[in-house]
Amino acid sequence: TKRILKNKRNSKKNLQTLVSQNQNYEVFFFDESRFGTHSRIGHGWFKTGTRAEVKKKLGYQNFYVYGAVSPKTGDSFSLIIPNVDVTWMNKFLEEFSFNLKSKKAILVMDQAGWHKSLDLIIPQNIKIIYLAPYSPELNPAEKFWQFIKDNILKNTIYDTLTELEEKLCTFINSITTKQILSVCNVNYMPYYL
Repeated sequence: TKRILKNKRNSKKNLQTLVSQNQNYEVFFFDESRFGTHSRIGHGWFKTGTRAEVKKKLGYQNFYVYGAVSPKTGDSFSLIIPNVDVTWMNKFLEEFSFNLKSKKAILVMDQAGWHKSLDLIIPQNIKIIYLAPYSPELNPAEKFWQFIKDNILKNTIYDTLTELEEKLCTFINSITTKQILSVCNVNYMPYYL
């Protein structure tokens, strides 16, 4: 555990150094998250003396959302994708690069196997920085997924993936810059913000 803590401290310091050396790059944090038809039960308020009844659905249909968020500007970019692998990671990077237009970006992410694959094709306007292993708390994209799941999955049943995809797309498109800035703040990089 001491080694993990040291790696996290070094990761923060390295990230701060790289960001300060590349000030013409916008910093985005990347992660992917699984969404499926399996219910998530959350807390709720119920009238005293009544028995709460919450429907639940078991299911294994799912898809993934690849997403990047900028804690400085509140910008975000997401794609719904069927799997997590290097092929789909390359597709995300290609689309993200195209979306950046003439801008450049640093993409900060964890060290999942497909993020570091030799088959990964990194566009010229993107630099990738890897976080220390076992440090999801350093990635504000994790908080972004939790925010989305809390708002669209908790105590809700989706009969089909299409129904869930539509709700997810509507919700992501309705998220404001102010909400992203609030949810995805990076308190270990105060000078960056």
